[in-house]
Amino acid sequence: MIFREVEDRDLVAQARRGDVEAYNLLVSRWEKRVFNYLLRLVSHREDALDLSQEVFLKAYQNLRKLDDPGRFAAWLFRIAHNEAFSLLRRRRPEVELTAEPHSGGLLRGRLLPIELSLAVASALKTLSEDQREAVLLKVYQGFKFEEMAEILDCPVSTVKSRLYTALDLLKTVLAPTVLSKHALRGES
Repeated sequence: MIFREVEDRDLVAQARRGDVEAYNLLVSRWEKRVFNYLLRLVSHREDALDLSQEVFLKAYQNLRKLDDPGRFAAWLFRIAHNEAFSLLRRRRPEVELTAEPHSGGLLRGRLLPIELSLAVASALKTLSEDQREAVLLKVYQGFKFEEMAEILDCPVSTVKSRLYTALDLLKTVLAPTVLSKHALRGES
């Protein structure tokens, strides 16, 4: 990861000097992670694609405002966070976010990868937006607590609280699914 930070720092410096290819390399390095993060926040592929483009455009336009080029990833995800929540705020009056119903009995006593993925996606939707984002940043994106605090613009203690509360809720929501699988197979 340290090697990657040095590379990002160098690419940011080159992009600031007008090297478009250096910025394109940054985009190609981060676009999948940013897109997946946005997709999990907004739940619509087209919205996530549009937001991804906005994020990288805004990052390029504001690259000179980045104080520490070594913090490019956290800064980029802060932009993504802001864009996603702007969209969610605009959308909120017309669409109320609802959790999908929990399906306790998946197929034939064996939890297949797709079923597990669907169960986790459904469980994530039961979390508050703040809790879901803490899980996404830590579990799916691998950010450190300090970086998460920077992205979310809140204290590290708040980030930890959101994450640990969310993980406890996920355990509660997912436990019946996993337990029902074991019960169907005759396991204890």
